[in-house]
Amino acid sequence: MNELVVASLASFAAGFVNAIAGGGGLVSIPILFGLFPTAPAATLFGTNKAAMVWGTLWASAAYGRRVRLPWTMLAPALIAAVVGGVVGAWLVTQVPSDWLRRAVPFMLAGVLAYTVAVPNLGHVHAPRHEPKREAAIGTLVALVLGLYDGFFGPGTGSFFIFAFVRLLGFDFLNSVASAKVLNTATNLGSLVLFAWCGNVWWPFVLPMAVANVAGSWLGAHLALAHGSRFVRWVFLVATAALILKSAVDAYGG
Repeated sequence: MNELVVASLASFAAGFVNAIAGGGGLVSIPILFGLFPTAPAATLFGTNKAAMVWGTLWASAAYGRRVRLPWTMLAPALIAAVVGGVVGAWLVTQVPSDWLRRAVPFMLAGVLAYTVAVPNLGHVHAPRHEPKREAAIGTLVALVLGLYDGFFGPGTGSFFIFAFVRLLGFDFLNSVASAKVLNTATNLGSLVLFAWCGNVWWPFVLPMAVANVAGSWLGAHLALAHGSRFVRWVFLVATAALILKSAVDAYGG
């Protein structure tokens, strides 16, 4: 099958998963590495970012029309997310990310274990901090995950969702909505650096971006239609699949 077709199908699947539960990069990135095994990692990350940012942006707008976004928290966190994304993207051009690839399955396993252990986690939207503290926590989370997203990326949305549920007391639907906004910012920040350094294959971006938006539309539509309990179950299933996939990628060969 044509490489562009396979890359676009991967981008559609990544957009669908990412819009509901995060972690779309763990669908698309391994496929891109399989299609282009001799390509520089930074170029594959940059091309994936250039496509994924459109689906994430679309999902952000879709959630924003239906969910009241906490802009007091998100405004400073957006700046931190962009800064983290730029710095993380610069780091991936300087140092190898293999060690992080090996750590991701264990980080995701911790997220899954905690979510399963607390059955009602994320069912009720009950923010637990006053606005200034919530903004401080959200900004720190955005900076750390922005660095991660720029440096490696896969699973960022899942980590954002879990952080907002566990640390801020959001339900899964509100967590996804906020995560999409910040994930868009981290993608844009890292994309600027990747594009500046010439690490984007632009001929692949348009078809992959269209496919990613289509997948994001379908995923966001289902999440908004079925609510937090549906998002939680998809989050659990997607996280379990991502653990298996990332473990095979890191240790299978």
